[in-house]
Amino acid sequence: MLSGNPALLCSAPGNGETMAQLCGRTFKKGEIIYTCRDCATGPNYVLCADCFQNSIHTRHRYQMVVSGGGFCDCGDVSAWRAGTCCSTHSPGAAILTQLLVAQTTIPNTRLCGRRFMIGEMVYTCRDCAADANVLLCADCLQSGIHQHHHFESDKKPLTSLFEASGKADMSAQPRCGRVSKTGDTIYSCRDCVLDPTCVLCQDCFQNSTHSSHNFKKRVSNGGTACNCGEVDVWRSAPYCSKHAPTASDPTGREPPSTSSWQEVPLHQQPKASITGATVTMNEPICLIDTGRDGRMSVQQEALQILEQIQQPVVVVAVVGLYRTGKSYLMNRLAGKQRGFALGSTIESKTKGIWMWCVPHPFKDGHTLVLLDTEGLGDVEKGDEKHDTWIFCLAVLLSSTLVYNSLGTIDNSALEKLQFVTELTEHIRVKSSDHRKNTELMLVFPSFVWTVRDFTLELQLNSKPITADEYLENSLKLKPGSSPDVARRNLVRQSLKEFFAVRRCFVMDRPASAAKMKRMEQLTDADLEPSFVEQAQQFCSYIHQQAPVKTMRGGRGLTGRMLGSLAETYVEAIRSGKVPCLESAVESLAKIHNSRAVAETLDFYRTEMTQKVQFPTETQEALSTVHSAVAKQAASKFMKASFNDQDEKHLLQLKEGIEKEYGELCKRNVKESRKVCWSVIRRVFASLEHELSKGSYMRPGGYNDFRSALDHGAQVYRSEKGKGIMSEDILSEYLEEKNVVGKSIRAADQTLSESQKKMEEERIKREEAEQRRKLLEEQNQIQQQAMRDLEESNAENLRQLALKLERENENAKLELDRVLSAKLKEQEEQLEGSHKKRIEELKDDIKKLKEERDSVDVDKPVPEKKKKKPWWKKVADGLQNVGMIAAVVGPGPVKVLGLGAVATGAIINMFD
Repeated sequence: MLSGNPALLCSAPGNGETMAQLCGRTFKKGEIIYTCRDCATGPNYVLCADCFQNSIHTRHRYQMVVSGGGFCDCGDVSAWRAGTCCSTHSPGAAILTQLLVAQTTIPNTRLCGRRFMIGEMVYTCRDCAADANVLLCADCLQSGIHQHHHFESDKKPLTSLFEASGKADMSAQPRCGRVSKTGDTIYSCRDCVLDPTCVLCQDCFQNSTHSSHNFKKRVSNGGTACNCGEVDVWRSAPYCSKHAPTASDPTGREPPSTSSWQEVPLHQQPKASITGATVTMNEPICLIDTGRDGRMSVQQEALQILEQIQQPVVVVAVVGLYRTGKSYLMNRLAGKQRGFALGSTIESKTKGIWMWCVPHPFKDGHTLVLLDTEGLGDVEKGDEKHDTWIFCLAVLLSSTLVYNSLGTIDNSALEKLQFVTELTEHIRVKSSDHRKNTELMLVFPSFVWTVRDFTLELQLNSKPITADEYLENSLKLKPGSSPDVARRNLVRQSLKEFFAVRRCFVMDRPASAAKMKRMEQLTDADLEPSFVEQAQQFCSYIHQQAPVKTMRGGRGLTGRMLGSLAETYVEAIRSGKVPCLESAVESLAKIHNSRAVAETLDFYRTEMTQKVQFPTETQEALSTVHSAVAKQAASKFMKASFNDQDEKHLLQLKEGIEKEYGELCKRNVKESRKVCWSVIRRVFASLEHELSKGSYMRPGGYNDFRSALDHGAQVYRSEKGKGIMSEDILSEYLEEKNVVGKSIRAADQTLSESQKKMEEERIKREEAEQRRKLLEEQNQIQQQAMRDLEESNAENLRQLALKLERENENAKLELDRVLSAKLKEQEEQLEGSHKKRIEELKDDIKKLKEERDSVDVDKPVPEKKKKKPWWKKVADGLQNVGMIAAVVGPGPVKVLGLGAVATGAIINMFD
């Protein structure tokens, strides 16, 4: 193989080969041109139709646009990461032949062809890869010479499954590509599109499934290409019925067949797939395992999957004695026949805590996380402390805890639930206005007791009762104060004190003993109808009533936050400490808020780079894109942040976006100046040529000079795409030429002195008027930029208020849930003789009501703006305009801007 990057051969000829030619073809207005999203180093680098059709970019993600001018960049090595040259402008054939020989004559080689799993780390070698899409798996990188080169790593894209050292052939996939005219109706599907700039023409939209989705309809400004058929920009249904490749696969995303996976034994199907932000796991994986040394650890593979879940999560954990059918219930909740391991022997199948993430069947935009725990009381394990930690982790991580048992709820069954009495010893809370048990109740999950193989009649005092009443009756405290009674009441009291919501489901035996040995193979038709109905009632309750996992104060968690929470708790256990709820909240805030700021700024930066075509014709054009992206960025930050105390990280985000926007404004000015001077040189080329020859230094030459200068200015102003500095640059050029014109005017003997003086005064008036207009335009630009920043800040505050309002509503529901449980218990205790408990309940209820009232008071409301005195407004205006001027203005304007900022600050010192 040749050393160096083959893509750079166009710029590095050798052995007598000639350098590749630059195409440089000048585009006509309205001509169709192309840019490659995969390979172009910037959005302004484009190809003409001929070069595009003869290049590798036809197989990449490309975009068709209508030209407004410019030239083809084929052959420009700085413009392309790969595929620098088309076949017409490629380097000499000898170099390419040498490359092919080097690639095909390596002895004893074979293609790896390993299929990547979603989210897996892949690599590309900058030094050797001929194409940016040529990838290596981790094994091939570590076993080859590329580990010593310049290589890049990234996670495998989620929209398709490519193979190592190769990529899918996109050329065979039909695309529409119809370019819209001004006034045409175009559509975008909010549910399915991955890139918000991608659209469908009216014909493709009406013949697709997107017409029944959440779509957006708008009028095109012309030059927008239909993206029907580009599978990489759609979550689903990338084809309309007219462009579908086959009748059997209308989405164009036919999954690889099972046999193709089995051809390579080392490569199995991915354990999780992602559609949009929803993760679907094909099977459960271990979340928390116990090593040979007896210490717990969180598995990285599970964390990687949780990392991809940025939706709110509903977490359901099941605990109970081993071999009681816990895993079967979780499989039913997942809607699958198989998943969590079942067994028909006395051996416990589940070890540690296993996780299965599926889309929530009832709550859109949510993920259901199922946690199946190791069976408690396993005789082979014989470690009660380990069982206690498993139980504690299930309580801490879940929003609904399912306790599964066999038979009935009696003293024996309650004694087996002894772990609940040890929660206060193994979970720590910092100082609070509430008693520790009440504080734990505020954060503990709902409790559901499933009683399996239930054979009794649900009756009490010869009257039918519900399963919930059966549970509550079983939890009634026994009268008396003897040690034996106190011991018997301990579990009952703990369940009442820790779990505000308690539900019970009883289920008949599902089938005969012989059938139950093969439960995974049985369908509902093979089971007892009563059991099927009871199991369905249980699943319906969990799916419809199980709440989102939240921390104290109603702060909801996403999948990635759940992963961090599991790591925090397990690390505390590993280090011999007791998990602390407040420390977990602080840890989550520390990890995810800084990350949210970084990711949101990266999102803003990327979106602005992709959506803004520099230079923009007006400041409003840049402002429009900024406003839309800043709004998206604020929403993204609110979803990713957690417990941002004093809005510290929101302020960091605000400052970061202001800085990024300032840099974009500076870049817009820079790019505009660059383009403008390029147009100046071209438009006034003949004038400069005549000046260099001295052609105007003759009688009558001044009028000819003025005519040429005015004509050039007229042509310059008619050119499009120069950006916001168009008049500034023209003014600079004209002022420069007016100095030259003064010499020409002085040498023109056909002009009288009075005519020369009148002409000089006219030019001065024109220059003064031009400067006035420029200052007015610059002021408008600066004010617009300042308004943009103020609007972004207002949007941040608006979304923060909405988030705080949601959290306060959740906190109120949390307090109401606990308050209701306390009032119910108080009513029951008044009939008994537990005076001490009655006093505790009174104190708890009083403090809960006080906190609930404080939540109402703290609910965010829009503040009324105080009317500022006129001098304050002047001071703010000076500071705002001055700040923008100091950022984007030329040298003299910068000095004036700094002066304005200082003046405004001095005025604001006086009240």
